[in-house]
Amino acid sequence: MIAEFLEILGFTQDQVLIFMAGLSAATISITVWVTLLHKDPGARRVKLIGEQRDSLRAGMVGPRRRQERLPTLGLMRRFVDQLNLLRSAQASRISIKLMRAGWRSKDAIILYLFLKVALPFAFGAVAVTLFYGLNLYGLATLGKLAITIGAVLLGAYLPDIIIKNAATKRSDNIRTALPDGLDLMVICAEAGLSLDATLLRVSQEMEKSAPELADEFSLTGLELGFLPDRRKALQNLMLRVDLPGVRGVVNTLLQAERYGTPLAQSLRVMSADSRNERIMKAEEKAARLPALLTVPMIVFILPPLFIILIGRAVLKAVDALSGLTL
Repeated sequence: MIAEFLEILGFTQDQVLIFMAGLSAATISITVWVTLLHKDPGARRVKLIGEQRDSLRAGMVGPRRRQERLPTLGLMRRFVDQLNLLRSAQASRISIKLMRAGWRSKDAIILYLFLKVALPFAFGAVAVTLFYGLNLYGLATLGKLAITIGAVLLGAYLPDIIIKNAATKRSDNIRTALPDGLDLMVICAEAGLSLDATLLRVSQEMEKSAPELADEFSLTGLELGFLPDRRKALQNLMLRVDLPGVRGVVNTLLQAERYGTPLAQSLRVMSADSRNERIMKAEEKAARLPALLTVPMIVFILPPLFIILIGRAVLKAVDALSGLTL
């Protein structure tokens, strides 16, 4: 059945094997490169926080009536401006998605919009050139059409996939480090530090162990010092990090700011809840593991095991039956 389907698409089994081998080699190479790549999150975090601090200072002390200017990105910026993509209804939603992925620069949304429009055309042009112009692999018409449509769809959804994966990874790192950060906030609050000083101190202490959480706390501390409305700074933290634990922390801080409730005791309760939530997540993953391992075990482990155990007996039975037939 598989051979007939490949024949309809114009593929041969050798071509499929070559493609799978090349894909495996590329995946292994990318995995090794990413593993060996040394990243310094502290330098990037310091640079981003410095840019955000300068932006906030300019907004506070600069003239109120001034023309808003976007940093130039050459061709990308002109392309986005001509299509008025920044004024679309989805621009604010895209900006929130980029912030949750850790990309708060003004250039990020321009790059995203440009790639969102350009990548489908680029991938489609490459597929048409390879399979229609150069007639690569000599595929049938249906196979060429399927690959071209797949390339266009990949180009259309690739930016969203990258952003979603980055946001998910960042959220997981923040969820893991949140209980430790709350414990440090409890210590700072009991020592008599203010909220903005507490956040800045905790961000300094967790710069190496949890750069994502330190980034968010540092930016929130800066916004508490620059923005006229302190509630807005805390609400921005909840907007950037879409996690139940962070929402609970923000609500606790807002309550403490409004009613003057004891901050250390509330943070201690939130720290215990966050730690229990992290334990429950780990137990949930452990409970799902047997179900997830069932399919790989059936597909990859049981067939070789059966071949090793009964392969010799089957071959002897075949030889014996063939001898009786002759």
